[in-house]
Amino acid sequence: MGDVSEEPYHHYLKTGIDVAKTAGKEVQKAFFTSKTTSTKSDAWDLVTETDKLVEKIIVSSLQEAYPTHSFIGEESTAAAGQQSKLTDNPTWIIDPIDGTTNFVHSFPFSTISIGLTINKELVVGIVYNPMHDEMYTATKGGGAFCNGHKIRVSRQEDIQQSIVSATVIKAKVDGHLSNIRSLITAGIHGTRNVGSAALALSYIASGSLDALYDYGLHSWDVAAGILIVHEAGGVTIDPTNNGPVNLETPRIVAASSMKLALSISHLITDPYV
Repeated sequence: MGDVSEEPYHHYLKTGIDVAKTAGKEVQKAFFTSKTTSTKSDAWDLVTETDKLVEKIIVSSLQEAYPTHSFIGEESTAAAGQQSKLTDNPTWIIDPIDGTTNFVHSFPFSTISIGLTINKELVVGIVYNPMHDEMYTATKGGGAFCNGHKIRVSRQEDIQQSIVSATVIKAKVDGHLSNIRSLITAGIHGTRNVGSAALALSYIASGSLDALYDYGLHSWDVAAGILIVHEAGGVTIDPTNNGPVNLETPRIVAASSMKLALSISHLITDPYV
Protein backbone atom coordinates (compact mmCIF):
# COMPACT_ATOMS: atom_id res chain seq x y z
CA MET A 1 0.00 0.00 0.00
CA GLY A 2 3.00 2.29 0.04
CA ASP A 3 3.45 4.66 2.97
CA VAL A 4 -0.25 5.24 3.67
CA SER A 5 0.60 7.62 6.50
CA GLU A 6 1.54 10.21 3.88
CA GLU A 7 -1.75 9.94 1.97
CA PRO A 8 -4.74 12.21 2.71
CA TYR A 9 -7.09 9.22 3.06
CA HIS A 10 -4.68 6.94 4.93
CA HIS A 11 -6.79 6.71 8.10
CA TYR A 12 -9.85 5.58 6.13
CA LEU A 13 -7.74 3.07 4.19
CA LYS A 14 -6.10 1.64 7.29
CA THR A 15 -9.42 1.28 9.10
CA GLY A 16 -10.99 -0.34 6.05
CA ILE A 17 -8.14 -2.82 5.68
CA ASP A 18 -8.35 -3.79 9.35
CA VAL A 19 -12.11 -4.28 9.08
CA ALA A 20 -11.78 -6.32 5.88
CA LYS A 21 -9.23 -8.63 7.51
CA THR A 22 -11.45 -9.14 10.56
CA ALA A 23 -14.48 -9.86 8.39
CA GLY A 24 -12.38 -12.09 6.16
CA LYS A 25 -11.79 -14.46 9.07
CA GLU A 26 -15.52 -15.18 9.15
CA VAL A 27 -15.49 -15.95 5.42
CA GLN A 28 -12.52 -18.28 5.87
CA LYS A 29 -14.22 -20.00 8.81
CA ALA A 30 -17.42 -20.64 6.85
CA PHE A 31 -15.86 -21.41 3.47
CA PHE A 32 -15.72 -25.21 3.64
CA THR A 33 -18.80 -25.65 5.83
CA SER A 34 -22.36 -26.40 4.75
CA LYS A 35 -24.06 -23.11 3.92
CA THR A 36 -27.68 -22.09 4.41
CA THR A 37 -28.82 -20.07 1.43
CA SER A 38 -31.86 -18.04 0.46
CA THR A 39 -32.65 -16.07 -2.67
CA LYS A 40 -33.34 -12.41 -3.30
CA SER A 41 -34.93 -11.14 -6.51
CA ASP A 42 -34.09 -14.23 -8.59
CA ALA A 43 -33.29 -17.89 -8.01
CA TRP A 44 -29.64 -17.32 -8.97
CA ASP A 45 -29.28 -14.29 -6.66
CA LEU A 46 -28.12 -16.06 -3.52
CA VAL A 47 -27.50 -14.84 0.00
CA THR A 48 -26.06 -16.74 2.97
CA GLU A 49 -25.98 -16.15 6.70
CA THR A 50 -22.29 -15.35 6.27
CA ASP A 51 -23.13 -12.47 3.89
CA LYS A 52 -25.36 -10.98 6.57
CA LEU A 53 -22.86 -11.56 9.39
CA VAL A 54 -19.94 -10.10 7.45
CA GLU A 55 -21.89 -6.99 6.49
CA LYS A 56 -22.93 -6.53 10.12
CA ILE A 57 -19.28 -6.76 11.25
CA ILE A 58 -18.12 -4.28 8.61
CA VAL A 59 -20.88 -1.72 9.13
CA SER A 60 -20.76 -1.82 12.92
CA SER A 61 -16.97 -1.47 12.95
CA LEU A 62 -16.98 1.45 10.53
CA GLN A 63 -19.90 3.12 12.31
CA GLU A 64 -17.96 2.96 15.56
CA ALA A 65 -14.96 4.58 13.88
CA TYR A 66 -16.95 7.12 11.84
CA PRO A 67 -20.37 7.68 13.44
CA THR A 68 -21.34 10.54 11.12
CA HIS A 69 -20.70 8.61 7.91
CA SER A 70 -23.37 7.02 5.71
CA PHE A 71 -23.54 3.41 4.52
CA ILE A 72 -24.78 1.49 1.48
CA GLY A 73 -24.57 -2.28 1.95
CA GLU A 74 -25.75 -5.01 -0.38
CA GLU A 75 -27.67 -6.98 2.21
CA SER A 76 -29.12 -4.08 4.21
CA THR A 77 -29.90 -1.82 1.24
CA ALA A 78 -31.29 -4.56 -1.00
CA ALA A 79 -33.24 -6.19 1.85
CA ALA A 80 -34.96 -2.89 2.56
CA GLY A 81 -35.81 -2.47 -1.12
CA GLN A 82 -33.81 0.75 -1.24
CA GLN A 83 -31.79 2.24 -4.08
CA SER A 84 -28.13 3.23 -3.92
CA LYS A 85 -28.46 6.96 -3.29
CA LEU A 86 -25.21 8.85 -2.83
CA THR A 87 -24.95 12.16 -1.00
CA ASP A 88 -21.99 14.46 -0.36
CA ASN A 89 -21.62 12.88 3.08
CA PRO A 90 -18.77 10.34 3.37
CA THR A 91 -20.41 7.07 2.32
CA TRP A 92 -19.07 3.54 2.68
CA ILE A 93 -20.30 1.20 -0.08
CA ILE A 94 -20.04 -2.42 1.01
CA ASP A 95 -20.42 -5.84 -0.57
CA PRO A 96 -19.80 -8.34 2.23
CA ILE A 97 -19.28 -11.24 -0.18
CA ASP A 98 -19.04 -10.36 -3.84
CA GLY A 99 -19.28 -13.70 -5.57
CA THR A 100 -21.77 -15.39 -3.25
CA THR A 101 -22.42 -18.20 -5.73
CA ASN A 102 -18.68 -18.93 -5.79
CA PHE A 103 -18.71 -18.91 -1.99
CA VAL A 104 -21.70 -21.27 -1.78
CA HIS A 105 -19.90 -23.74 -4.04
CA SER A 106 -16.55 -23.33 -2.22
CA PHE A 107 -14.98 -21.89 -5.36
CA PRO A 108 -12.31 -19.63 -3.84
CA PHE A 109 -12.95 -16.46 -5.79
CA SER A 110 -15.14 -14.33 -3.54
CA THR A 111 -14.25 -10.95 -2.12
CA ILE A 112 -15.10 -8.41 0.50
CA SER A 113 -15.51 -5.08 -1.29
CA ILE A 114 -15.37 -1.76 0.57
CA GLY A 115 -15.45 1.61 -1.17
CA LEU A 116 -15.63 5.12 0.26
CA THR A 117 -16.99 8.21 -1.46
CA ILE A 118 -16.69 11.80 -0.26
CA ASN A 119 -18.73 14.42 -2.09
CA LYS A 120 -19.86 11.53 -4.34
CA GLU A 121 -16.27 10.92 -5.44
CA LEU A 122 -14.46 7.63 -4.85
CA VAL A 123 -11.49 8.11 -2.54
CA VAL A 124 -10.82 4.63 -1.06
CA GLY A 125 -11.19 1.17 -2.55
CA ILE A 126 -10.51 -2.17 -0.86
CA VAL A 127 -11.11 -5.59 -2.40
CA TYR A 128 -10.04 -8.56 -0.29
CA ASN A 129 -10.10 -12.23 -1.28
CA PRO A 130 -9.69 -13.92 2.12
CA MET A 131 -9.22 -17.41 0.69
CA HIS A 132 -6.12 -16.31 -1.22
CA ASP A 133 -5.19 -13.52 1.21
CA GLU A 134 -5.10 -11.01 -1.66
CA MET A 135 -5.71 -7.42 -0.58
CA TYR A 136 -6.23 -4.96 -3.44
CA THR A 137 -6.27 -1.33 -2.34
CA ALA A 138 -6.33 2.16 -3.76
CA THR A 139 -6.74 5.74 -2.59
CA LYS A 140 -7.49 8.72 -4.79
CA GLY A 141 -4.17 9.93 -6.18
CA GLY A 142 -2.26 7.31 -4.20
CA GLY A 143 -1.96 4.48 -6.71
CA ALA A 144 -3.20 0.89 -6.62
CA PHE A 145 -1.62 -2.03 -4.79
CA CYS A 146 -1.96 -5.75 -4.13
CA ASN A 147 -0.57 -6.82 -0.76
CA GLY A 148 1.54 -3.68 -0.71
CA HIS A 149 3.00 -4.10 -4.19
CA LYS A 150 2.14 -1.47 -6.80
CA ILE A 151 0.05 -2.76 -9.69
CA ARG A 152 -0.62 -1.50 -13.22
CA VAL A 153 -3.03 -2.43 -15.98
CA SER A 154 -1.76 -4.28 -19.06
CA ARG A 155 -2.18 -1.16 -21.24
CA GLN A 156 -3.61 -3.41 -23.95
CA GLU A 157 -5.28 -1.44 -26.76
CA ASP A 158 -5.90 -4.15 -29.37
CA ILE A 159 -9.20 -5.96 -28.88
CA GLN A 160 -7.80 -8.95 -30.78
CA GLN A 161 -5.07 -9.32 -28.17
CA SER A 162 -7.39 -9.03 -25.17
CA ILE A 163 -8.99 -11.32 -22.63
CA VAL A 164 -12.35 -10.07 -21.36
CA SER A 165 -14.44 -10.80 -18.28
CA ALA A 166 -18.00 -11.62 -19.37
CA THR A 167 -20.94 -12.90 -17.36
CA VAL A 168 -23.92 -14.93 -18.54
CA ILE A 169 -26.95 -15.34 -16.28
CA LYS A 170 -30.39 -16.82 -16.86
CA ALA A 171 -32.08 -13.42 -17.07
CA LYS A 172 -31.94 -12.27 -20.71
CA VAL A 173 -29.58 -15.11 -21.60
CA ASP A 174 -29.91 -14.55 -25.36
CA GLY A 175 -28.71 -10.95 -25.03
CA HIS A 176 -25.74 -12.01 -22.92
CA LEU A 177 -24.76 -14.70 -25.42
CA SER A 178 -25.15 -12.25 -28.30
CA ASN A 179 -22.62 -9.91 -26.69
CA ILE A 180 -20.14 -12.74 -26.18
CA ARG A 181 -20.64 -13.83 -29.77
CA SER A 182 -19.87 -10.30 -30.97
CA LEU A 183 -16.63 -10.21 -28.97
CA ILE A 184 -15.53 -13.66 -30.08
CA THR A 185 -16.28 -12.78 -33.70
CA ALA A 186 -14.20 -9.61 -33.29
CA GLY A 187 -11.26 -11.86 -32.47
CA ILE A 188 -10.63 -11.49 -28.73
CA HIS A 189 -8.37 -14.10 -27.18
CA GLY A 190 -11.18 -15.29 -24.93
CA THR A 191 -13.68 -14.57 -22.18
CA ARG A 192 -13.53 -15.41 -18.49
CA ASN A 193 -16.33 -15.40 -15.92
CA VAL A 194 -14.65 -14.66 -12.60
CA GLY A 195 -17.95 -14.65 -10.71
CA SER A 196 -17.07 -11.50 -8.78
CA ALA A 197 -17.09 -8.09 -10.45
CA ALA A 198 -14.93 -6.62 -7.69
CA LEU A 199 -12.30 -9.30 -8.20
CA ALA A 200 -12.45 -9.04 -12.00
CA LEU A 201 -11.86 -5.27 -11.74
CA SER A 202 -8.90 -5.96 -9.47
CA TYR A 203 -7.53 -8.41 -12.03
CA ILE A 204 -7.77 -5.70 -14.69
CA ALA A 205 -5.87 -3.37 -12.37
CA SER A 206 -3.11 -5.95 -11.94
CA GLY A 207 -2.89 -6.81 -15.64
CA SER A 208 -4.34 -10.32 -15.42
CA LEU A 209 -7.45 -9.33 -17.40
CA ASP A 210 -7.72 -6.64 -20.05
CA ALA A 211 -11.38 -5.70 -19.75
CA LEU A 212 -14.79 -6.31 -18.21
CA TYR A 213 -18.31 -5.33 -19.18
CA ASP A 214 -21.62 -5.69 -17.35
CA TYR A 215 -25.05 -4.04 -17.42
CA GLY A 216 -26.63 -5.65 -14.35
CA LEU A 217 -24.51 -4.51 -11.40
CA HIS A 218 -25.01 -2.38 -8.29
CA SER A 219 -22.85 0.22 -6.60
CA TRP A 220 -21.54 -2.27 -4.04
CA ASP A 221 -20.31 -4.57 -6.83
CA VAL A 222 -18.07 -1.97 -8.47
CA ALA A 223 -17.34 1.02 -6.22
CA ALA A 224 -14.05 -0.20 -4.76
CA GLY A 225 -12.95 -1.88 -7.97
CA ILE A 226 -13.51 1.19 -10.13
CA LEU A 227 -11.10 3.24 -8.02
CA ILE A 228 -8.54 0.44 -8.05
CA VAL A 229 -8.73 0.28 -11.86
CA HIS A 230 -8.39 4.05 -12.21
CA GLU A 231 -5.42 4.24 -9.86
CA ALA A 232 -3.73 1.41 -11.77
CA GLY A 233 -3.98 3.40 -15.00
CA GLY A 234 -7.16 1.88 -16.40
CA VAL A 235 -10.47 3.40 -17.46
CA THR A 236 -14.17 2.83 -16.88
CA ILE A 237 -17.07 4.03 -19.04
CA ASP A 238 -20.84 3.61 -19.26
CA PRO A 239 -21.32 1.64 -22.50
CA THR A 240 -24.71 3.24 -23.15
CA ASN A 241 -23.17 6.67 -23.70
CA ASN A 242 -19.38 6.20 -23.29
CA GLY A 243 -19.46 8.68 -20.41
CA PRO A 244 -18.56 8.19 -16.75
CA VAL A 245 -20.08 5.28 -14.84
CA ASN A 246 -23.04 6.30 -12.67
CA LEU A 247 -22.48 4.56 -9.33
CA GLU A 248 -26.18 4.67 -8.50
CA THR A 249 -27.07 2.67 -11.65
CA PRO A 250 -23.79 1.22 -12.84
CA ARG A 251 -23.43 -0.08 -16.37
CA ILE A 252 -19.77 -0.54 -17.03
CA VAL A 253 -16.95 -1.28 -19.39
CA ALA A 254 -13.63 -1.32 -17.56
CA ALA A 255 -10.44 -1.69 -19.55
CA SER A 256 -6.69 -1.27 -19.62
CA SER A 257 -7.03 1.60 -22.13
CA MET A 258 -9.70 3.91 -23.49
CA LYS A 259 -9.17 2.54 -26.99
CA LEU A 260 -10.01 -0.97 -25.81
CA ALA A 261 -12.98 0.23 -23.74
CA LEU A 262 -14.50 1.99 -26.75
CA SER A 263 -13.87 -1.00 -29.01
CA ILE A 264 -15.83 -3.21 -26.62
CA SER A 265 -18.56 -0.62 -26.07
CA HIS A 266 -19.22 -0.44 -29.81
CA LEU A 267 -19.76 -4.21 -30.00
CA ILE A 268 -22.14 -4.82 -27.10
CA THR A 269 -25.71 -3.86 -26.24
CA ASP A 270 -27.71 -3.78 -23.01
CA PRO A 271 -29.43 -7.18 -22.72
CA TYR A 272 -31.95 -5.83 -20.22
CA VAL A 273 -33.44 -3.26 -22.61
